[in-house]
Amino acid sequence: MLTREELAVDPVDAAQLLLGAFLEAGDVRVRIVEVEAYRGGDDPASHCYRGKTPRNEVMFGPAGHLYVYFVYGMHFCANVVSLTDGVPGAVLLRAGEVVSGEDVAFSRRPASRSAAELAKGPARLCKVLGLDRSQNGVDLTSADSPVRLYAGEPVTSVRSGPRVGVAVAMDVPWRFWIDSPAVSTYKRGGKRRTSA
Repeated sequence: MLTREELAVDPVDAAQLLLGAFLEAGDVRVRIVEVEAYRGGDDPASHCYRGKTPRNEVMFGPAGHLYVYFVYGMHFCANVVSLTDGVPGAVLLRAGEVVSGEDVAFSRRPASRSAAELAKGPARLCKVLGLDRSQNGVDLTSADSPVRLYAGEPVTSVRSGPRVGVAVAMDVPWRFWIDSPAVSTYKRGGKRRTSA
């Protein structure tokens, strides 16, 4: 399992550490292939940019916990908390490859046309793993946790680019991915400002 100490680093470093790692919930295990880093007070795209709230308090640590939030009134997204206790930061889990429990994953996402589509995107990843707000705050580094995070083989070829769907800090290249058909499609967020 990944340890709290390994995850208590800058979200940009934690993001790259998570690529190739495995997230397991119940009978489904996913290999993480795409992530996005979010800091706190210096990152206007972060949920913590304006300070601690009941919704985002898990992001303030300690590292190694799961931060799950509801978006667009219909989807859950999951993040791995990083940095040190009291300093907010997290890594959004954007996409993964289902490596075990594929039958359960397909039962949760029956519209998927292929295994690569099962967890292709943050909401789909949560759906196949059965994650919702009831798992918010669970300790991913504990063997007793209902959701666990395991180290994978080190990856050597990591690509990076702008984050997806954010309205601010759109060009910050803190989205990281490895070669996989499960990596989500890039969609630019917000509107680009032009100078007069």
